[in-house]
Amino acid sequence: MNLKAIYGDIQASIKNWYRNKAALFWTFAFPILLILIFGEIFSGGNEPYIIYIQDMDNSMASHLFVENMSHINIIKVKLIDSSKNIEEYAKEHAAIQIPKGFQDSIIYGKKCNLTLYLDPSKQEINSAIKSFLISVIGEMNLKISNATEVIGYEEKYVTGNNFNYIDFFIPGIIGMTVMTSAIYGSIEINVKYKKRGLLKKLLTTPMKRSEWIFSKMIYQLIINFLSTIVIILVGMVAFNMKASFNFMVIVIIASASFAFTGMGMIISRFVNEEETADSAASAVNFPMMFLAGTFFPIEMMPHFLQVFAKILPLYYVNEGLRNAMIYHNFHASILNTTIITIFAFIVFLIGSLITDWKEP
Repeated sequence: MNLKAIYGDIQASIKNWYRNKAALFWTFAFPILLILIFGEIFSGGNEPYIIYIQDMDNSMASHLFVENMSHINIIKVKLIDSSKNIEEYAKEHAAIQIPKGFQDSIIYGKKCNLTLYLDPSKQEINSAIKSFLISVIGEMNLKISNATEVIGYEEKYVTGNNFNYIDFFIPGIIGMTVMTSAIYGSIEINVKYKKRGLLKKLLTTPMKRSEWIFSKMIYQLIINFLSTIVIILVGMVAFNMKASFNFMVIVIIASASFAFTGMGMIISRFVNEEETADSAASAVNFPMMFLAGTFFPIEMMPHFLQVFAKILPLYYVNEGLRNAMIYHNFHASILNTTIITIFAFIVFLIGSLITDWKEP
């Protein structure tokens, strides 16, 4: 056994490893990033769950229920006036309505249901809220009627019962796919062109830098529309998805495709090696993927991460798609689309200015 040869090979492998920035990223930065992100998300920080309660009975029994809910340390109860529309509040946080006659029903031993209003897109939060509510109801039933079910609850969804969780999940997957395809694709193309000297050759053509960047944006747009169609078809066939596809969805995808392609063009300006292209793309993609409400509702994250999420462009893509496909809230959808369009225009200008075809 030639130990010297083995040692030399190991030494060479180690040198190649630490010279490869992509290998260093996947070895150290990526796992650390996942630990930090998921640690913050699932630890939940010190942020409590907010529950709105509308007391329509205003009795001793209803006050006792509110007090019992308030005693749960991780819950922050907010009372809303009986004249308000509880469904509007439920779009922001879970809401409980105590019906009129709540105390009389308890006195006469009649079944009385509280109404729990939920947003179906927030499955993780909903599960926690329901467990807290069941615990409080169970404790009150035990004290009132020796565990006979006098108090119960029924669920209502703020967007209607025709929607399932998959309908809320699909828009996030579309947003993530558009982002990933556009950023990875544009960085890969730029780095390959730069490495092979093709950018220099473009100087001999009549095409301007802005035209070349715009053509790449159109290319990515076509790819993103194809992937969106595939995602929606799979959702419809496999999961009976009911979310609608309309004109606003097309506009949002077009704006997002241009925005993320422009981001990729800017990033590629600072990447010269194909080995580092994936690392650069991943460094941008993964924080947005996990923090912009793609897989997890941002309400379950600590407050500072919620603030950070709202400066990420993918957050507005996801919100715009959900407003257009699920809530049919076109005013909110237009607002989110406007933000993405402005961002796309800015990165297009920056990309046009900093792209240098004279580089080797």
